Amino acid sequence: MNQTVPAVVRRIGRVLTDALFVFLLLGCVIAAGWLIARHDVHWDWTHTASHQLTPESRAIVQRLDAPLRLTVFADPASPLARMIGQLLERYSQALADLDIRYRDPRRFPEQAREAEVSLQGQILLEYRGRRETLAEVSERAISAAIARLARPRQAWVAVLEGHGERAIDGDRPDDFGRLGAELRELGLIARPLDLATVNAVPENTRLVILSQPRLPLFPGESEALIAFLDRGGHLLWLLDPGPPVGLEPLSAYLGLTPLPGQVAEPTALERGLETAAVALLDSYPVHPLTADLSATAVLPGALAFATEVAPGWMLATYLNSSATSWNETGALAAPLTQDEVIGERSGPLPVVLALTRTLPNAAPEQRVIVVGDGDFLTNAQLDLAGNRALGLALVRWLSSGEDLPTLPPLLTAAAPLELNDTQRPLLSAGTLVLLPGAFLLLGLGIRWWRWRVAE
Repeated sequence: MNQTVPAVVRRIGRVLTDALFVFLLLGCVIAAGWLIARHDVHWDWTHTASHQLTPESRAIVQRLDAPLRLTVFADPASPLARMIGQLLERYSQALADLDIRYRDPRRFPEQAREAEVSLQGQILLEYRGRRETLAEVSERAISAAIARLARPRQAWVAVLEGHGERAIDGDRPDDFGRLGAELRELGLIARPLDLATVNAVPENTRLVILSQPRLPLFPGESEALIAFLDRGGHLLWLLDPGPPVGLEPLSAYLGLTPLPGQVAEPTALERGLETAAVALLDSYPVHPLTADLSATAVLPGALAFATEVAPGWMLATYLNSSATSWNETGALAAPLTQDEVIGERSGPLPVVLALTRTLPNAAPEQRVIVVGDGDFLTNAQLDLAGNRALGLALVRWLSSGEDLPTLPPLLTAAAPLELNDTQRPLLSAGTLVLLPGAFLLLGLGIRWWRWRVAE
């Protein structure tokens, strides 16, 4: 009897202990649920912070001072809506008053038609009476749309066409179609301009992009560009080797002195490029224009300049080719050798000139950039090395005062996991020996501890 009572007490005590444990566990779960429902806190421990907004997107939404509404046109119960909801949840974390709604376009056809929705999953953004419907669902597209809606106005960019220049909305390899899409994401309205059909650059244009024409300009067109500069407009001139093709007055107006030939880079073939007729911009001066640049830009068939400019203009900064380059005046065929006797100068050579001046009745500072190459911004070359970053940096500097947003980076494929000959055996030993051994020892230890307690 004396041995039975302690055993019964131990059994009852164990039951009470287990019941108390379950009660406390349920209490903790209920309390945690209550706290989570009232205090929404998220942690993203991934190395790339892939489950939260990028710093660029957070900066965009933090500038909003009015409610933002997002309407997702998809069946709320569909996998597509759940996938979009996971993306929009990041915006809810950064914007407490964000209003997200789901509308099935089959049940609400009038709303879908009013929002110009043609595909499942499109998103309608509404802010301060302005609205925009997106066909692409990504953080970059959504943040860019929010930035466009938050801006009170959109700036106009005129791209000179009509003489065989590169088209801003073209899809050929040598056109600027992808650049035009980038400008639209930034909130700039890029439109072609043919000075043969209009007498002057429109008054609402702040920036003109001029690429090398294939046909000579008509009389008066170069003068129309000069008149645009006289009233304080900004200019991005993308030159190419060869004659100015009717742009001689504009070149003289700015005081440009192109060097003969084109830039040759003897190390280009060693870097995997197809030709040595290229200028590599692998170092940048300390200047607001180049503050965010680090990657090497590749300018194929580039033209170099002297650093003298016309009176009244000031050379704010310039970007150079590498120290191993020179301006080759002969045939660009291997082996390349520099000949200083015929005027070939050793690098670094200026290939990008940034000019400024102040006019009495214009903006505080007028800006002009002349680049000795137009190919680096074409559809075929925009994604090469640091070309995209350089092109957008030039546009941003020329668009000073427009408050252009910084957009999230483009999505890139994750780098593959590569293990060397030392890491592979260590990983195998850890997963096949160390972890199972640790679990075995832990189980034996728990069993030994329970056996001691039972005694």
